[in-house]
Amino acid sequence: MRILFATIAADGHVNPLTGLAMHLKAAGHDVRWYTGRSYATRLERLGIPHVPYQRATEVNSENIAELFPERARLRGPALIRFDAEHIFIGNVEQHFEDVRDVDATWPFDALVCDAAFYAARLIKEKLGKRVCSIGVAPSLEIDKDVPPAFSGLRPAGTGVGRLLHRCMGAAMDWLVMGPSKASYNRILVAHGLAPIEWSLFDEPYRSPDVVFQSGVPSLDYPRKAANPKVRFVGALLPYRAQAPAAFPYADRLGEAQRVILISQGTVDNRDPKKLIVPALDALVDSGALLVVGTGHANTEQLRRAYPQANVVVEDYVDFAAVLDRADLFICNGGYGSVLLSLSKGVPEYVGVGINLRSENPSPERIRRAADRVLSEPSWKARAMQLREELSRYRPYELIDAYLATTVAPSAGAQQHTGGMLEPRAAATREPAAPIRQSG
Repeated sequence: MRILFATIAADGHVNPLTGLAMHLKAAGHDVRWYTGRSYATRLERLGIPHVPYQRATEVNSENIAELFPERARLRGPALIRFDAEHIFIGNVEQHFEDVRDVDATWPFDALVCDAAFYAARLIKEKLGKRVCSIGVAPSLEIDKDVPPAFSGLRPAGTGVGRLLHRCMGAAMDWLVMGPSKASYNRILVAHGLAPIEWSLFDEPYRSPDVVFQSGVPSLDYPRKAANPKVRFVGALLPYRAQAPAAFPYADRLGEAQRVILISQGTVDNRDPKKLIVPALDALVDSGALLVVGTGHANTEQLRRAYPQANVVVEDYVDFAAVLDRADLFICNGGYGSVLLSLSKGVPEYVGVGINLRSENPSPERIRRAADRVLSEPSWKARAMQLREELSRYRPYELIDAYLATTVAPSAGAQQHTGGMLEPRAAATREPAAPIRQSG
């Protein structure tokens, strides 16, 4: 089977799909990957042919400030509106034309894309392809029981609260997402398709044939009306070589009484004062071994500032290896990091812990939150519950089964099969309680 992966050029959208791509490649499928040129070396190392953007403009963490200098001044809803228009919708037509050219020379049977790849509808309808979308972030699908996207609110417990949430959601849809929805509809109409009437937030959950949502039901808000296209498959994690390079401080992990992993991710990591610095200031005297992954940003600066023996600062850290011995993970909320941590049963300063609701938490707030998570058994117990729930899923087997029964190689398969691969109600819907740094 010929399978084309297609993603926007961002680590959080590319990395979670690498494990699946390598699995399908090992199973004998012909896998290629359409994404930005900055991922050429990474895909070459994986042995996956890279199909670079041609007409589409690559927007990534390295060039976004140069491409859109005005973006640095935006915050909150204005930033969401800008990104929707210029990053996610701005490339839709170019993505479609690029993929159409790929299909002309290498006819593929199925498209596997991340949920933010908004060209999915055009590819499905105009090229007749089976489209499998991967939810690489928490669901943004609108539901009357769910708070508005990006609000950070909990589900309302009263009729007045639910009404308020609906009003906020309508304002978000009209004022924030309205311009990008109008642009998207103009593209659809130009290609002979009907404009969408629903929210742009809902489109990634309606346009594909199926949405494989990374994670488990307990990581989503409780929803009374389940979308039959959305299928939780467990944690879709980045590909990890069978024998990754040994962590240079592995012996210290075993000797330390307590290990805390700290990361600010690979996107918003230019200013370590947002999270890494206050976390180190808060915990450097705690006696714990502090392992910091910088993502190749400010590594030497941080090493000079924190020469203490219990602080390890590295450009790259094998999170999986460290989390096997870690007691706490402090991060800024990347969904992939949350899933990896929970798959190890490690409570977080963002996934199963306390919500700090701040982009710049103080050392004191971090210290109090960390002390609470480490001293109260309930946080570890909840993380272990989620680990057990995640362990019940076999992501690749579920996706294999779908492809085998719905996609006929070189046939442009149009048949659909119903039913769920994994019942959404198979596990508790009790929401996790995170220590979350907002932003």
